[in-house]
Amino acid sequence: MSEIKKTWSIKDSVVVLRILIGWHFLYEGIIKLYDPEWTSFGYLASAQGPLEDFFLAMTNDGIIDWTNGLNIAALIIVGLTLTLGVFEKIGAIIGIGLLAMYYLAHPAFPWLDQIRAEGNYWFVNKNLIELAALLVIYQLPTGDYFGLNRIIKKNKKDIKN
Repeated sequence: MSEIKKTWSIKDSVVVLRILIGWHFLYEGIIKLYDPEWTSFGYLASAQGPLEDFFLAMTNDGIIDWTNGLNIAALIIVGLTLTLGVFEKIGAIIGIGLLAMYYLAHPAFPWLDQIRAEGNYWFVNKNLIELAALLVIYQLPTGDYFGLNRIIKKNKKDIKN
């Protein structure tokens, strides 16, 4: 056990977490981008909780295409920044915002029916857990340790010398 501690640091763990979450966001964005049938309409139209009216307003004919496009773009941006390890704080903030919106559209409140839920939740669901993980990634960025940021900074140093 002590050998693992010597070779595996918290940065390594956060890198793995960052890449896995990045991959999840990137995959979700690309799948939606290439699926002409995909729309956020059903998810938003079945929204519940205190912000139900806000999410229902996003389903209006003049807004739904923008909502879909912005959702896809945000998913891909978060996915790329986290997977590649560049601008990861920005990606984490955007991801936190998206996950907060997803959570608030279908909050895991025990007094609400769990519509469009993959399980049974009591206040905490996968969106809230992934949001908390993005808070860690925001506070412990690892792109300089393992990511595109490391290569960019190395190249800048080489150019200055």
